[in-house]
Amino acid sequence: MGTMPRTARYAAHILLAALALTGCSSSAPPPAAASASPSTTPPSPVQVCTSLVSYWAKETLMGTKWSGLDWEQKGLSNDQYAIHEDAVAAGRAEERTTGRDKALELIDRFVAQRCADEGGAMRSSENWRPST
Repeated sequence: MGTMPRTARYAAHILLAALALTGCSSSAPPPAAASASPSTTPPSPVQVCTSLVSYWAKETLMGTKWSGLDWEQKGLSNDQYAIHEDAVAAGRAEERTTGRDKALELIDRFVAQRCADEGGAMRSSENWRPST
């Protein structure tokens, strides 16, 4: 039981050799990083906040399949989650009076302003929120 049969060992050696040769093949495409533009800058914290919070607030308003995830699963900090909750509440109020399209537009504006005001709202990503 401690050793493999001779044919199994031979097949394993052949497989390993084939994998090694495939990994060293000169026909492999060049790495993707080599084609990246050096002038590309990462998004700012405000852009990340706006994109992330706006997306999830609109998903929540529309009640999509993934909208029920909690704030950690959505990748939000505590501060971003507070913006999310305020945006959803504002969006629901707007939806009742002017319809869903206007509510979604409101969410984009609301979140962009709050994320800018709070510098991206990246603070406090711990699993803790003050009691209300």
